[in-house]
This record gives sequence, C-alpha cells and structure tokens, in this order.
Amino acid sequence: MQTQSQINSLSESMECKSELSWYPRPEGTYDEAFTEDRIARPHWQSLVESIASLGTDGLSDRERRALRILRDDGATYNLAAEPMSPKVWGLDPIPSIINDKDWKKIESSLIERSTLFDLILKDIYGPRHLIKQGVIPPEVIYGHPGFLRACQSIDVPGNHNLLLHAADMVRSQDGNFCIIGDRTQAPSGAGYALENRTVLSRVMPSIFRDSQVHRLAYFFQALRNMLSKLVEDKTDNPRIVVMTEGAYSNSYFEQALLANYLGYSLVQGSDLTVRNGHVCIKSLQGLEKVDVILRRVDDAFCDQAELRSDSYLGVPGILEVIRSGNVIMANPLGSGILETPALLKYLPKISQYFFGHDLSIESVQTWWCGDEQDLQFVKDNLHDLIIKPAIRTASSPSVYGRQLSAIDREQLLERIKTAPHRYTAQSYLAASHTPAWQNEGICSRPTILRTFTVSNDTGYQVMSGGLTRVCAVENDTIVTNFNGSKSKDTWVMSKESENDLTLMHRYDLPQGIQHSNLPSRVVENLFWMGRYSERAEMTMRLLRTVFAQMNGVNSLPKDCRDVLFKALSVQTSCIPGFCEESEILLNNPESELVAMVTDGSRMGSVKSNLLALLTCTEEIKEMLSADTRKIINNLRDYLFELDRAYVNGLPEAPEESLDNLVTCLLALSGLNHESMLRGIDWKFQEIGRRTERAIQTATLLRSTLTLSLSQLNQQQVLESVLLSVEALISFRRRYRTQVEVEYGLDLLMLDETNPRSLFYQIEQLRILVSELPRSETSLREMSAEIRLIIQSLSDIQLADLEKLSEVDSITNQRESLNKLMMELQERLETFTSKISDKYFDHKASGPQKLVSTEWNNDV
Repeated sequence: MQTQSQINSLSESMECKSELSWYPRPEGTYDEAFTEDRIARPHWQSLVESIASLGTDGLSDRERRALRILRDDGATYNLAAEPMSPKVWGLDPIPSIINDKDWKKIESSLIERSTLFDLILKDIYGPRHLIKQGVIPPEVIYGHPGFLRACQSIDVPGNHNLLLHAADMVRSQDGNFCIIGDRTQAPSGAGYALENRTVLSRVMPSIFRDSQVHRLAYFFQALRNMLSKLVEDKTDNPRIVVMTEGAYSNSYFEQALLANYLGYSLVQGSDLTVRNGHVCIKSLQGLEKVDVILRRVDDAFCDQAELRSDSYLGVPGILEVIRSGNVIMANPLGSGILETPALLKYLPKISQYFFGHDLSIESVQTWWCGDEQDLQFVKDNLHDLIIKPAIRTASSPSVYGRQLSAIDREQLLERIKTAPHRYTAQSYLAASHTPAWQNEGICSRPTILRTFTVSNDTGYQVMSGGLTRVCAVENDTIVTNFNGSKSKDTWVMSKESENDLTLMHRYDLPQGIQHSNLPSRVVENLFWMGRYSERAEMTMRLLRTVFAQMNGVNSLPKDCRDVLFKALSVQTSCIPGFCEESEILLNNPESELVAMVTDGSRMGSVKSNLLALLTCTEEIKEMLSADTRKIINNLRDYLFELDRAYVNGLPEAPEESLDNLVTCLLALSGLNHESMLRGIDWKFQEIGRRTERAIQTATLLRSTLTLSLSQLNQQQVLESVLLSVEALISFRRRYRTQVEVEYGLDLLMLDETNPRSLFYQIEQLRILVSELPRSETSLREMSAEIRLIIQSLSDIQLADLEKLSEVDSITNQRESLNKLMMELQERLETFTSKISDKYFDHKASGPQKLVSTEWNNDV
C-alpha cells in the first residue's frame, strides 16, 4: 500500500505535469525545461514545482502585476508607431533558465568571440591584413556602407577598440548553442534585461530569492568602470553621457533607464556641440566638456559634416574631435561593419588566421551571394534558406524561403541577381523551446537569447544572463524582432548564493556631491510641459463651466451664451469658431464644441494640448518620477476614454467627461509642487506654468468681461468666470450679494492671497526669474525679461478697478480693461520669447558639409 506521503507526492507530481510537462511541443527541437521522457531537467525542477504551486490564477496575477509595473515604469518599445498607445514591453512571468555548466561554456566562448571581433575591427581600420591575405574578399568590406573611410586609424585608449558586443544565439536540436548574429554599433537590449530582472524579482520575490540566480549588476559595474578608465589619464572625474536618437527611438525607454541607472546624462545630438576641438553639452550654465559618449545612434548618423549630411541625430564635427582623442565614443564609429551577415561565412578562416583554431561556438552556416558557388547553392536551395541583406536595415527584413510561393521565390532570385554582393543566405535553425505563459495558459515557444559583453583590462566580461525573446504567436517557429515577440528574464543558476549588488545610488563622487547640469533641451521641455498642462487645465475648466450652464435647470440667456461661446474660441485659439458671430453656429454649437475637445489636429483643442504635453513628457522620460509616470499613464487612458465619449457627438453630461483629465492635471501639478526639488528644472517648469496661467487669466478676463451686459446677464457671466477658476465660493463669502465686475477684478487681478490671480502669477515669476543663471559679465541693469515682469507687476498694482469697470457709452465695452489685458498678454508672450532666446535657443552653427563624401559602395 502507498503511504499518505507517497500519495501526496504523486499528486503534486501529477499537478506539476498537468501544468507544465504536458504542453504540446513541436518535434525536432530541443526542450529547455524537459527531457525527451518529459522529466524536468535538474536546473528547472525547483521552478517547475513553484510554478505548479502557483497554478493558473497565480501566474495570471503575476502577469497582470508585471504589466502594471512595466507600464508604470514607462517601459515601452517602438513609441513612434503609435504615440498615443505605445507598446508596453512584454514580459513572460516564466523565466528562461540556463544551468551553470552550460553558462560557463557560453561565457568563455563569448569572450573568445568578442576578442576576435575586436581584432577584426582593428584590422579593417588599420593594416587590413585580412583583405591583403585573401581571408576576406574586399567586396565584403568595401561594398558595405558600414565601412567608413573617415574612421581609418582611429584607436580607442586601452587594449580594445570594440568596447561593447552583443550576440544572438539559439540552442539547436543537439543541445549546442549557435550564434546567428552580432550587434556592434550600439547594442541594445541590456537595459530591457535589467528591467525584466527588476520586475520579475518584484512579482516573484520568494521564487527569485530561493533560486540562486547570478546578478546582472556586475555587468553594469564593469560597464561603468570601463567607460571611466577610457579617460583616466586625463581626468579623475569624467563627464560621461548617453547619446540617444530621441524620444521616438524604438528603445528610448532602455536608453533612459541605462542613463539613470549608471548615473549619466541622457543627451541628443542637438544637446551637444563642437567648440575649440572638444564636444560640449549646451546647458543653462554654459558649455560643459564631455569626455566619453556611450552612443545609441548608428554610425553614419553621428556626424553631419563628414558622414550623412541629412542626419538630424548627430553632432557636426564630432569625428574630428574623436580623431584628435578629445572625446571617446563607445562603440567607436565604423564598428557597424562587423554586423554584416556576410562576415559570418568567413569567421572560421578569420579565427584560424588570428587564433590558429576554430571558435568554441559555431556561427550559423552562411553563404554570401557575391561568391559564385554560394550564389548557385542559394538558387538551388532557396526554399530551405533564410535570405538576409548584407546591409542590415529596418526596411530590409529577413526573408524565409519556406514561406514564399514559387512566384515570390523567382522574384527574389531576380533581385539577388541584380546585386548579389548585397545578399547573404543562412541555414534555418529550429530554436529550442521553453515553457511560456500566453493566453492564460502554459505553452511551448521557440526562443532566442541575446547576450552582452563589455571590455575590461584582461579581456571581456559577460553579462550573467541576457535578453531572451520568445514567440508570441501560436505555431510560429520564427522569433522576430522585439516588436513582434515577448521577452523573458534569463536566469543563470549558481551553485551558491551571491551577494546582492546594485549600482542604484552608489555613484563614485570623488569631488563631493555633483549637481546635474541639464541640457537646455530638457529644461525647455519642462518649461513647455508646465505651459501645456496649464493651458489644457484652463481650457477644460472653462468648457466644463459652459457645459454645466448649457445643461442647467434654467436656460442660458442668449447674450450670456454668445459671450461664453466666443470666449471658448478665444481661449482655445480655435479661431474663427464662434467669433464669426454666425447665428447658425451659435444656435447649433455641438459640432464646434466637439472639435474643441477631441480634434487633435486643431491647435488649441483639449486633445491637441494634451498630446503636446505627452510629447514633452516623452522627451524627458528620464527626469520623471515613478508617481509622475503613473499620472501620465492615467492621463493617456482618460484621453482615450474622451474619444470614445464623444464618438457620437456631445455626451449627455459633457462636463463630467472632462473631470478625470482635470483631476490628473491637478495631481501632476501637486506632485511637482510637493515632491520636486527646487532646482533649475523645477524653476523652469514653474515659470512655464505661471506664465501660461497669467496669459490664460488675462485672456479670460478680456474675452468675458470686456463687453457690458444687462445686470443679470453680467452677473451670470462673472459667476461663470469665477467658477471656471475655482473662485466662486471665495467670492461669495467675501462680497456676499455684491456681484459686480469691479469686485471680480479685485479677486482675479489684485488679490495676493489668490493663487490664481494675475498679481500672484506675476509676483511668482519675478521671484523665479531673479533666481535664474545670469552672465557674470552682464551689467547691473535689469535684464529684458525682468523688466517685462516688473512692468507688468506695476501695471497691475497701479490699476484703478473703478476705471477698469467703466463702460464706454459708444462701444458698450470696458475699453480700459480690454487695453490692460491686451498689453499684459503681449508683454507675457514677449517675456516667453526672451526666456526662450536666452536659455533655450542655441543659434551658433557648427561645421557644415560642403561637398558630398557619400561613396558609392557598389565595387
């Protein structure tokens, strides 16, 4: 008889098998988790048991929590494809596991491969023995646009030119790994691997803690050490920056994450300039010399003066600074040539040339169509091959011969015949399968592992893990790029536990605390973030008030309606709109009101302002706190809901449709006010906010209170204005039944205790502007922007409210009020221009390309 413990053990085993080992697995592939007889491999055993104990509900809960964390972190990919609905990075809650024995072999092989690629890079831009000795055909190098003649003889300090290297690998059916591609320009994915680890350790803390997984932080520590040592002979405190393509780069989140994690500034090409033989950051404090650039921009786009003149991503003249040794770029320009798939065909010969033996890990079998014998083989076996362009671009994806029809294969062969040296072919490798959690169930999916190496004094250090990608489509045997697949955290199992290591908040500060010297671009986006948020809030507040008046118990009098509708057009700048005084439009305002809310292409609409705000936040993602990102995500969600609410015209209660958006903006304002350090970044955001609130308030007073109405209508318009700026209750408590324009102006213009009054905004601007950086050589006279603020403040303080409330008997307008508000608007707009010219615009141009040096590489 079986004992109760044996029965329980058997029950647990059956539960484990029902959850994991019975999932369908295609034949002819290696299973990472189970042997052929469906027994969990030793290094998977603990995880299999843990996952079985979680069950379906537990895994679903972990997936939802992971998705929420990723979204809150702003973990996106390919934002450019859909700015309003960015693709949240996909993470499978079931990790990919590699045992310690396999990893040691991978690690030594990757070090060997990176060393070989470093030797190739030095040779290509140095003596070119590989070409002279016939190891590589010259067409493979000279016919590739990744070969940059301008980079000849550029060396990097230290033992290696190739500082970072990434390799994509799969495990074939025999259990051995095979490398299918290399990334050497600006290898991406390390930041996403870090994010995966961070998230999974939070959603499965006990499982992760008990699994004795190698830490990733050692790799990033090695990366920081490597970058610092590049200029250790010049400075003990190097300025290192991460150079990004910008907010709409596919992997911008990763770049921002790495910059924050490593403690470096994230810059775009426009943030840098070449001056006096050095690369400098353009910041509010002036120009600051840069020592090392960790780039995420492709080679050819880095210098408009010597490389691609149509680039908007680079720094004109930077190549000359690199040649002089005054700035170090990692990886060096020109390293993109190593990514050509054609090079894989010749790696065995190259390895024999440099090492005298073959590489430990083989590369996928490759044929280069520039070779006549290889071309013939490709023609005969196209249906079994993967065709890759020798020049890797996003617009030229791989083509899988088995997926093509006979006609498509003929057309592809014709294209290959026209320029055979531009094509390579590779054998198809069935990637190993691993358990994956998709569609509320456990399934089997093929995977690809990307691993990373960084140079050090003795060779290369390998990240103990990497980025595993897994197919997201059932029955698909091809793992595509990041955008078409999910990812897994990669666990390299250790036989003994490691000490926790993190780089967070552990930066080397040899000269004390270092205050951030922000690029002007970042500060400008913060300034406009403040302006757009205030503009959107004021617009929505007025719209809510008008909607409430329209749907009130008592009908809105025609005179009040006309004034408020026209004020909406003026406030939103959706001109002409109701300002045309068309009776047809005024009597049937629904279409125009809907457009003011939801037409994103119409400047000044609610959606347009919010989209502009979201664009600013994407540009400064690395500056945003976790709570701020949550608010931004909510804002994006509510904006989607707004579109749905207005799809059939005005909803039944349109004022309620704007409540969540206003609440989000208030939360954003409160968070910045209570949690943000009072540094230069906060000051400029606050200047933007205060300036816009002052402009909006002046515009509102001018558009609503200038025209004189009958007493009851005037009272209703004044109360609408007060309600839209959250001042109606305060007004009634202070002035009781005295609902006069003069008293309204007292509260909205002069009251220093009202945080929405004109005086309060401009007084805050005076304080803020006086604290901004000033040139040490400037005279003692007031700057232009200070003069504008003082003048505006004086005009408000000297204003005669009784005179401002007087009505011209001929025009029936409060002419003095109209004039004062118009002057304030113009002065404040001039003030913003002065701020922009002084702190944001850098008009000095750098080197320019006079003649084309873009070589025709068809040799």
